[in-house]
Amino acid sequence: MSKAGEILNNSRKIVLKIGSNVLSAAEGGIDLRVVADIVGQVDALRKRGKQVIIVSSGAEISGVSAINLRSRHGDINYKQAMCAIGQVELMMAYKKYFTEHDTVVGQLLLTQDNFSDSNSRLHIRNTLFTLIDEGVVPIINENDSVSIEEMTFGDNDALAALTANLWNANLLILLSDIDGLYDKPPKDYENAVLIREVGDIEELMGRVDVSGKSSFGTGGMVSKINAAKTVREFGTALLLANGKQQNVLTDIADGKEYGTIFPG
Repeated sequence: MSKAGEILNNSRKIVLKIGSNVLSAAEGGIDLRVVADIVGQVDALRKRGKQVIIVSSGAEISGVSAINLRSRHGDINYKQAMCAIGQVELMMAYKKYFTEHDTVVGQLLLTQDNFSDSNSRLHIRNTLFTLIDEGVVPIINENDSVSIEEMTFGDNDALAALTANLWNANLLILLSDIDGLYDKPPKDYENAVLIREVGDIEELMGRVDVSGKSSFGTGGMVSKINAAKTVREFGTALLLANGKQQNVLTDIADGKEYGTIFPG
């Protein structure tokens, strides 16, 4: 059993963050095959006794696709308008595939400011616990139509970490479009080495090149490492894996060695 598999199997409360690169199709818009695969894996984890909260990016690319644009405009107001359109499309996709597993979903649109106010934190936490108790899968996204943090600070990685801490999760999983954390950007260097386990994050930052950043998502590796720092303060582990890889989560749970694990 891999270390990642051991931690996943021992975790009851899981926050699963799905990046925009994972959900985007090559031709634009949302890749419904990926959505269906991830939803099926979430259902499998829930049948193993796990509780799962999803933090999902992808609203903007859904909005661009909905009105048949070939590329995203740089204007922030335009991006926020696309998110308002795309959030509906995104939730419709999740609803469709979770319904096939007889599961209801609930939506929460938050900003990082919500986590700075104690009263707001309490209400978010109570809502999440109520949804979970009722067998509903909460799906969280940043409220991009009124907030620009997600577009600036890391494709919902920070939001997912704050959610994990608020809910006292055992494990935060970040699904990206690469296999894990490498010592240098794998898309730029053929000799990049995948790091399977990270113990000392500060030591790690001194020896890896985290300058790589995708052209379509806004995440980058720095925001993922920062998310690991955030959840570790609460003893929570973080797993970084390739969400484009079919059945990656259930394969890890079955003992296969994929991704990079930051033990709590």
